[in-house]
Amino acid sequence: MPTISTRVPEDLEAELEAYLDEERLDRSTAVRKLLSEGLEAWQRDRALERFVDGEVSLIRAAELADLSVWEFARLVDDADTAWVSADHLEADLEEL
Repeated sequence: MPTISTRVPEDLEAELEAYLDEERLDRSTAVRKLLSEGLEAWQRDRALERFVDGEVSLIRAAELADLSVWEFARLVDDADTAWVSADHLEADLEEL
């Protein structure tokens, strides 16, 4: 496993120490967990952004977010993001 080292401000270190105590984790495990959670959140946010911008489809965005299509659709709904434009809705209604 590769090693990553970084310097952090004192206030961030204090927050990390509080997290270590609360979660009863050693420093390495805690940092790996927080980094993993942060990257997962970044993946979801980026996939949502790309979907909203029309760069990727719903299915592709779900793949990028590492979520099922239903989980990603829930994420879109929770973000209160319009994912169907008026033009698409009108076209769909005309086809009916």
